[in-house]
Amino acid sequence: MDLSHHRVQYLKSSFKEDSAAANPIEQFDIWFHNAIEQNVTESNAMILSTSMDNKPSSRVVLLKEYTEKGFCFFSNYSSRKGKELESNPNASLLFFWKELEQQVRIEGRIEKLSAESSDNYFYTRPKESQIGAIISPQSSLIPNRQYLEENFSNFDHSQIVRPKEWGGYLLIPTAIEFWQGGAHRIHDRLLYTLENEHWKINRLAP
Repeated sequence: MDLSHHRVQYLKSSFKEDSAAANPIEQFDIWFHNAIEQNVTESNAMILSTSMDNKPSSRVVLLKEYTEKGFCFFSNYSSRKGKELESNPNASLLFFWKELEQQVRIEGRIEKLSAESSDNYFYTRPKESQIGAIISPQSSLIPNRQYLEENFSNFDHSQIVRPKEWGGYLLIPTAIEFWQGGAHRIHDRLLYTLENEHWKINRLAP
């Protein structure tokens, strides 16, 4: 299939230095709240990229909290992503809000959250989601879907306890890029980098 003419023009907005917040977490907060207000579909969906043995892999996960410290998500520590993060804690996140013609790229180092923090979030999830996390050996080979359905149906709902291999991660950012689509592919790209505990802003060519 020839996709050479498959494109759209980005005309919705611009992003200039004089409108950028001094702190990238503050800038992310502005864009994220706007994405929610503009009814962006799953505005907290983000692509997490990891690597091990020089082999990258990516998948969509959900942002569950962000603070001045960084960006939080939850997963199975024994999954492929968990094993890769154990081997190489350097990772990146990517948000793409097509309705706003915006991207946010975040690079940094991953740390596990405390067991207490993982418990606090786990027990706020719907019980069905809690059970799903317990009965699914994430990323492992399984015989068929029936295997999962039977495990789910046969699970004793009175025995819900957060699995030790399931919990939270925090990505502590060292670089955050804000991308605003522009006409004729002349996009706005402002990059925040952490230098000596202070954030520096530079413009990148599109």
